[in-house]
Amino acid sequence: MAFLQSAPPRQPIFRAPAVVLWLIAGLAGLHALRLWLPTARAQDMVYEYALIPARYSHAFVASQAGLAPSWPGTVLERAVPFVSYMGLHNDWTHLVINSLWLLAFGPVVARRLGPLLFLVFFLICGVAGAFAYIAFNWGSPVPVVGASGAISGLMAAALRMLPGQAPWAEPGSVPLAPIFSRQILIFTAVWAAINILAGVTGLGVGGESGLIAWQAHLGGFLAGLLLCGPFDALRPRQVGMPLDR
Repeated sequence: MAFLQSAPPRQPIFRAPAVVLWLIAGLAGLHALRLWLPTARAQDMVYEYALIPARYSHAFVASQAGLAPSWPGTVLERAVPFVSYMGLHNDWTHLVINSLWLLAFGPVVARRLGPLLFLVFFLICGVAGAFAYIAFNWGSPVPVVGASGAISGLMAAALRMLPGQAPWAEPGSVPLAPIFSRQILIFTAVWAAINILAGVTGLGVGGESGLIAWQAHLGGFLAGLLLCGPFDALRPRQVGMPLDR
């Protein structure tokens, strides 16, 4: 009888790899810490660790940019924001949106690359997004924060990895989708158009709201698209697993 049959095994609430969940928890923890700090210190934290293009332009001085007297600082102080800006978010809404995107695309990449390569890939895509934003906004004194550039890189990589997520396939045994495949090209064109439109209309653009700008999205996405293959070649492989081409 049906009511005497054993119940199916419980499924976990979150199927995402632990590294993705820990990354989200880390971002949330950093945001909570900044909110816990006194207002003045929290503001200083933004200027110290956010990405500020003016910091890298000799045409701007501290008084013009409205930054701390120590600006532009040492080489290390100017290098740190390329990574640290990813750990800052404008508000809880900004953080939640980024976390949902990370939860959507991060697991695909983490399962294929493994925890260490996943984190390195995430950071490199974020740095690429920072360079792209600075290139288009040279000299801007507006602080830019958020992990959207890095997550855009995960999105691009996930698109190339999705064919390998089929239930019938061994993890990582299916080659990546070619960059110039029809599906990848169409999605890239649509993604670029949406972000450029956001930049023209002001919808979702960083600007004075402190959210990450659309140029960082495109920079991170392009980095994820191009670096997905090299990173995939570095991932650990099981014995007897065919190499991706």
